[in-house]
Amino acid sequence: MHTTKVPAGIVSALGVTQIIGYGTLYYSFSILAPGMARDLGISLEGVFAVFSLSLFVGGLSAPFIGRRMDRIGAATVMTLGSALAALTLVLSAWSPSVPLFALAIVLMEVSSGMVQYQAAFATLVESEPRTAARSITYLTLIGGFASTIFWPIAATLTGYLTWREIYLVFAALNLLVCMPLHFWIRRDGRRGAGRGETRLRETVVGALAPQARRRGMVLVSLAFSLSGFTLAATLAHMVPMLRTIGLGGAAVAIGSLFGPAQVLSRLINMVFGKSLSPPGLAIVSAALMVAGAVILGVSGDWLPGAVAFAVCLGLGSGINSIAQGSLPLYLFGSEGYGAITGKMAAARLATGAAAPFAFAAAMNHVGTTLSLFAIAALSTLGILAFVAVAVAASVRRDGVA
Repeated sequence: MHTTKVPAGIVSALGVTQIIGYGTLYYSFSILAPGMARDLGISLEGVFAVFSLSLFVGGLSAPFIGRRMDRIGAATVMTLGSALAALTLVLSAWSPSVPLFALAIVLMEVSSGMVQYQAAFATLVESEPRTAARSITYLTLIGGFASTIFWPIAATLTGYLTWREIYLVFAALNLLVCMPLHFWIRRDGRRGAGRGETRLRETVVGALAPQARRRGMVLVSLAFSLSGFTLAATLAHMVPMLRTIGLGGAAVAIGSLFGPAQVLSRLINMVFGKSLSPPGLAIVSAALMVAGAVILGVSGDWLPGAVAFAVCLGLGSGINSIAQGSLPLYLFGSEGYGAITGKMAAARLATGAAAPFAFAAAMNHVGTTLSLFAIAALSTLGILAFVAVAVAASVRRDGVA
């Protein structure tokens, strides 16, 4: 029986571009934001408000980007996205006023949707649909090092360069490293088609029956949005929140556990998670985030409880990234994958953009403990939505069998 291999070259190339893409366009922003605020003469809160706006607009652009990926190819979109990312970084570095800076950051987030996980997952589905779920796991494991690599890089560079000069360096990385790699992936796919390979004609059939797809789309989008809200809210306020509940100087050390836990969960899934279906993966992911919020809410300033919170959140986040790519493929198949994931990303990113403000307001009005229980309840609703979809998919598969 023929076994399709994971396209190791494409996964490795995308791993490099995901580290650069997330590192330059997302993770470095928090390090460079104080310099931006001083240079532009606005508050730090104002800089982050611009970033939140850009996340919201990026979410709105996701369905359009997804449809373009289906039409012209995800690797082509990623190639164009690298050029746009470089252009927006240069525009940000040049911007002489706050309105132009805000426009550049918003456009940068649109370019992010063209080069980050949504597009990378679609590229893997186009390349080898039948091994895409495994490839997505490998890719997220590599991409998980983006913050580990680029937070120190950005922090070190601030000692030698201004934020504007750093953005010019980042623009060069996107233009000279990411764009050629994306172009190579695009050409590799076209060469395969020219050799008459059948991989581009292979498809994965979704587990949901056609009449259940609309309901499934609503439920999965809702579930990912609720989990994304919990993740965005807690990540944005993690260190200040831990300090507020009485953990003081340990807050930064506890928060730093999130990244390693995120990578660890992907490694565990890669080695031991082959028997767990994508719906099961999504349920475990959401359950870990609920557990983290509840543990912190109950334990308060108890150090082991805070450690367990950070680890659970990291484990859940790591698996969540895999589920975002593999669950739509499992439920809906490979046809129209870009458009489907684009719609889901729109709901998730728009909700996530509002989460930091909503959670801050909740903590100010009802306190940290009740706010944690509230987001745990929201994520529990997400678990129920994932379970409902898993049951529907199981019924279809049993019926087919």
